[in-house]
Amino acid sequence: MTIAAQDFAATDLLELVRHYNPKTDEAKISAAFAFGAEMHDGQFRHSGEPYFTHPVAVAAILAEQRLDDATLITALLHDTIEDTRASYSVVEDKFGREIADLVDGVTKLTNLQLSSTETQQAENFRKLFMAISKDMRVILVKLADRLHNMRTIKHMRPEKQLKKARETMDIFAPLAGRMGMQWMREELEDLAFRVINPDGRNSIIRRFITLQRETGDVIERITADMRHELDKAGIDAEVFGRAKKPHSIWRKMEAKEIGFSRLSDIYGFRIITETEEDCYRVLGAIHQRWRAVPGRFKDYISQPKSNGYRSIHTTVSGRDGKRVEVQIRTRQMHDVAETGVAAHWSYRDGVRSENPFAVDPTTWISGLNEQFEANEDHAEFLEAVKLEMYQDKVFCFTPKGDVVKLPKGATPIDFAYAIHTRIGHACVGAKVDGMRVPLWTRIKNGQSVDVITADGQTPQATWLDIATTGRARAAIRKALRELDRDRYIKLGRELARSAFDNVRKRATDKALATAAKTLRLEDSNELLARLGSAELTAQEVLNAVYPNVATKQGNLVGRDRAVIGLGRNQNFDRARCCQPIPGERIVGIAYRGRGVVVHAIDCEALSQYDDQPDRWMDLHWHAGEHPPEYDVTIDITIGNDAGVLGRICTLIGEQKANISNLTFLDRKPDFFRLLIDIDLRDASHLHRIISALDAESDVAAVARHRDPSKAGSGSNGM
Repeated sequence: MTIAAQDFAATDLLELVRHYNPKTDEAKISAAFAFGAEMHDGQFRHSGEPYFTHPVAVAAILAEQRLDDATLITALLHDTIEDTRASYSVVEDKFGREIADLVDGVTKLTNLQLSSTETQQAENFRKLFMAISKDMRVILVKLADRLHNMRTIKHMRPEKQLKKARETMDIFAPLAGRMGMQWMREELEDLAFRVINPDGRNSIIRRFITLQRETGDVIERITADMRHELDKAGIDAEVFGRAKKPHSIWRKMEAKEIGFSRLSDIYGFRIITETEEDCYRVLGAIHQRWRAVPGRFKDYISQPKSNGYRSIHTTVSGRDGKRVEVQIRTRQMHDVAETGVAAHWSYRDGVRSENPFAVDPTTWISGLNEQFEANEDHAEFLEAVKLEMYQDKVFCFTPKGDVVKLPKGATPIDFAYAIHTRIGHACVGAKVDGMRVPLWTRIKNGQSVDVITADGQTPQATWLDIATTGRARAAIRKALRELDRDRYIKLGRELARSAFDNVRKRATDKALATAAKTLRLEDSNELLARLGSAELTAQEVLNAVYPNVATKQGNLVGRDRAVIGLGRNQNFDRARCCQPIPGERIVGIAYRGRGVVVHAIDCEALSQYDDQPDRWMDLHWHAGEHPPEYDVTIDITIGNDAGVLGRICTLIGEQKANISNLTFLDRKPDFFRLLIDIDLRDASHLHRIISALDAESDVAAVARHRDPSKAGSGSNGM
C-alpha cells in the first residue's frame, strides 16, 4: 500500500497506527503533526505541493512497517531542525529528549551530503555508521525519506535527479538490503535505474511484453504447476510468482555479458509454509518434479545471512526448459525478510514484536565500526564497506571445525587473512576438503580450508587480483608498499613528471604536496608510492592540482608505456587465447628470450603455469587513453538477409572501431555465424560495441570470443 500525501490529515495517520498499535499515544502524534505543519507553513516542494506533505508521506511509509510512535514522530519532524526556525531545544521541550536526539540524528545524516566521489563517500560512510550506531531508527527514517524523494524525483532538475539516483544506487539501496529490507532495496534500485538508464529499463520492459505475447502468461502456468505438486504431497503452502525487476535483470546481463534473449533466470517464485519442516518437504517435492540446476542451491535456514535473512533458495528447469528461482520460507521468515531490522521497533496489537530470527542491528553496526575504525585509508575503507554491504556470504570451516564467514567469491587468500594477518602473509598454498588447490580457487559453502604457510614468505603482488575481501586487500597493499616503497616512489615520480609535462606543467615538490593534501594522503612520498603501484592514476594526481586542465588530445598511451610493471627494455606480447585489452585486470607470464606474454586475469590458460610462480608478473595497464589498436575477436550470429552484414559493419564503424578481419564459421539458409576482429581502445570500447550489436534486432547472439587452443601464443601487442 502506498499513501498519497495530498490532503492526508493527522486522523488518517492515526487510523493507520491504530490498526497495529491500539495503545499508541495519539495526543503526542497529533501534536507532532500540528507542530510540523506550523513549522513548514509557507514552504513548498519542487512539485508545488506544500512541503509538509513530504514528512507526512515519510511517516506513512514507516507506519506501513508498523513502527513505534517515536519513529513516526521523528519522521513528521525530521526536517524541522534543518529547514525551519525550530531548534533542538524547542523539539526537546515539546517532545522529549529521545525524539530530539532522533530528529537531530536524521538532520546530521542529511547534512552529510553523501556523494559518490571516492574520498568523500568513504568519509561520509564513517560518519553515517557513527550516527546510526547510537539509534538505528535514525537510518530507518532516512531510508523512508530517501524512498519518498525518489518516488517524486521527476520534479527535480535533470542534473539533480542523476546525482540523487547515483547516490541512491551506491549507498542507500545496498544499505537497505544489508539491513534486511529487501522490498525497499528493490524499489530504490528500480527508481534509481529509471533515472540513470531509462533506455535500458524500457528495453527490458519491452522485451518482457514481447516475451509474454509470444509465450503467454508463463508465471501463472508455473505457479499452477507448483500448487498441483504441493497438493499431491499434501503440503499446505502459498505460491507466488513474479518477473524479476528490470535492474536485477540488467545487473545479471552486465555480470554475465549476455543479452536478454540468452538470460534464462528471469522469473522468481516464493513458497510460504507454516513450519520449518514443511520448507524441506516443499524442497523435496519441487526437486522431485523438476531438475535442479547444479550450484544454485543455498540453505539460508540452517546458515542464516548476517542480516538475519532465512530461506531456502534453489533454481530448477521448469516448464519449456526455462530456469526459475524458487525461495522457500515460513511465514515468520517471510516477515523478517520483508521488514529486516525494522522488526525490532515494530508493533502488533499494541505489543512490540519479538522476532526470534532478526539479527540485532546494533551488534552489526558496532562490528562494522570496530572492523573499520583502524583503517585510515579512505579508498580501502570504502572498499571494505561496499564488500560488507553488497556481497553475499559463504560459510567455510577451519580444520578444527570453526566456522569462518566470507564474501561470496572469496579465495583461500581471503580465508588466511580472515584468520590472522600473519597467516595471510605466510601463505604459500591451501587445501580445500583435503585436496591441494590454486590460491585463486573460489571457496564454496560448507568447504573445509587448510592454509599452508612457510617461514620467510611475503605477500605477492598477484594476490591483489586474487583477494576479494577488504581486509585481505588492505593487508596485502600495506605489506607490498613497505617492501617496494622506494621503487614505487621512484616510478611514481617519473609517471607524475610525464603527466604534468603533457599539460605543460611542472611536477614540483609543492605541486605534489598539494595533490597529496587534496587526496587526503600523508605526504607526497605516499602519493608517489601509490602512483607507482598503480593504486592512483597519473590523471587523478593531475586533477587534484589542476582539476580544469584536461590531457591534450593526441597524448595517447603508446605501446612502449602501455603496461606498468615490466622491467627496463622488457617487451610484451598480448596472449592470443584471451586477447587482453586496456581496462582489464592482467598478469604477465615471462618467457626466456621472448619477453612477457600478457594474459587477462581470468584466462583459462593460466592454470598451466600454476606450478611456476617465478614466471608470474604483476602488471597493470597504464591509465589514460590508448589508441584503437588492440584487436579483439567477437563471435556473432546474424540473420541471413539482405543488408544485415552491412548494417553490422556500419554499427561497428559508428563506434569508432575498425574491422580488421571477418571469418565465417557457419552459413545456414536463415543465419550466418562469423568471427569479427575489431581494433579497440579498451574494455569500455568493447562493452559499447557489444551493447550496440546486442540491441540490433537481426543479431541473434553476440559475445566475446576466446580460444584456449592458442594458449602460449602471443601477438605483437596490436
